[in-house]
Amino acid sequence: MIQTLDALFDGAALLPEVPLNIKSGTRVRIIVESLLPDEKPKPKTFLQTAKSLNLRGKPDWSTNIDQYLHEENISENE
Repeated sequence: MIQTLDALFDGAALLPEVPLNIKSGTRVRIIVESLLPDEKPKPKTFLQTAKSLNLRGKPDWSTNIDQYLHEENISENE
């Protein structure tokens, strides 16, 4: 008899997601096929993320951030 089922590997044993239709002690053959990729995508750095946003702004944005965000006129004496 052939059964196809999904299971979860907990680090020590395969845990079927549904009950098996076999008697306890029955020898079986298991062929393992991963359903999800093992590798996670490499995380991006902040700079890579910022570049990917293609933000556009005035060249003095970082110098005058308060003026642009809060529409304040800040003098150089403050």
